[in-house]
Amino acid sequence: MKTLIASLLGAAVLSASLTAQAQLDPEDQIKLRKAGYSFMAWNMGKIKAMAVDGTVEYDQQQILAAANTINAIAQSGMGALFGPGTDQDVGDQTTRVEPALFDNFPEVAELSRDLVAASNNLVEQAENGDQGDVRSAFAQVGRACSSCHDKYRKD
Repeated sequence: MKTLIASLLGAAVLSASLTAQAQLDPEDQIKLRKAGYSFMAWNMGKIKAMAVDGTVEYDQQQILAAANTINAIAQSGMGALFGPGTDQDVGDQTTRVEPALFDNFPEVAELSRDLVAASNNLVEQAENGDQGDVRSAFAQVGRACSSCHDKYRKD
C-alpha cells in the first residue's frame, strides 16, 4: 500500500513539475532553485547552531520553524526547476548541477524521497523537543542532502 501511495504521489509531483516547468524559462528555474536551496541551507544552519554546536541558545519553537521550512522545501516540487536547458549557466544564472543529474532522474527522485523522509523525521523530532533526537534527525537530513550533492553538485 505504501508503495502504491508513493507511486501515485510521485506521478502527481511529476505532472505538477512539468506544468510548472513550462511556465518558467531556464534562467528563472535556476534562480528559483538556488533561492530554495539557499533558504533550506540557512534553516539548516539555524538548527546546527542551536542543536549541534550550541553557539545559539536552544529554542524548540525556532528549531520547529526551521524544520518545517526544510520539510516544506523538500516537498515543494523543486524537480520542476531542473528543466531542459538548466544543466548549464544561463544568462546571469550559474549552476553547480552536474549534467549527469539530467540523465539519472529515477535515482534523483529516490534521493529526493530520502530527503523528504528525513525532513519528515526532523519535524517529528523537533515537535518532541528532545535536543539529542533533533541532533540525530538533523544528521539524517544532512546525509540525505550529501547523498545528492556528492553525485550531482559541482564543487
